[in-house]
Amino acid sequence: MASAQLDETNITPIPAHVAIIMDGNARWAERLGLPRLEGHRAGTENIRHVIETFAEYQVKYLTLYAFSTENWKRPKSEVEGLMQILSDVIDKETRALHKNGVRIRHLGRINGLSEKLQRQIQQAIELTSNNTRMTLSIALDYGSRAEITDAAKHIIREGVAPDEIDEKLFEKYLYSEGLPDPDLIIRTAGEMRLSNFLLWQSAYSELYFTPVSWPEFDEEEIKKALIAYSKRDRTYGGGWRE
Repeated sequence: MASAQLDETNITPIPAHVAIIMDGNARWAERLGLPRLEGHRAGTENIRHVIETFAEYQVKYLTLYAFSTENWKRPKSEVEGLMQILSDVIDKETRALHKNGVRIRHLGRINGLSEKLQRQIQQAIELTSNNTRMTLSIALDYGSRAEITDAAKHIIREGVAPDEIDEKLFEKYLYSEGLPDPDLIIRTAGEMRLSNFLLWQSAYSELYFTPVSWPEFDEEEIKKALIAYSKRDRTYGGGWRE
């Protein structure tokens, strides 16, 4: 990954795990008089630059909300176009990510995806499984309520006794098992909600909302988000500090 010539002078601490709700692709396209899918295409093109920038800041975990369980309700043509774009991106970017030490993970239900996309995801996961520079998790066909429901079903199927269930055990059954909770959750395009994203994991995450649409979320906007995070006083429910 090319060096981004970043100024980290006033940015400390850096979050270990950043999660992003990539919003505003379609609205960006409509504002420019373009088809909605062109917005999604521009958004996927921006993913590479965002990964590179966070890697330069030495963020170890990056999670991107690519497609939610609710997104299936969109028009069929848009969903099919999105899936083709995601397939193209996996083909185009996996080897470069592998070369630069990025480990890829998938969060979500995989069985509802096409066989081709399932195969691409599994191949990307296997190819990059030993990389350690950054873990990139792609939340694809992901919904937090579905994740929690699936975890509960899994626990029941395994016959775990009720008295054995605590938070640590439950977390082992989540899609995100093995990942630290996100320190910072960013949402682009001005909406101020989590939209069924990492609801369990975000209990003590810092939230950052920007009006900037995802295709325009660049190095300067990332720097603003990290500076805002560095100024937060995180107590994890422990109360106020003098």
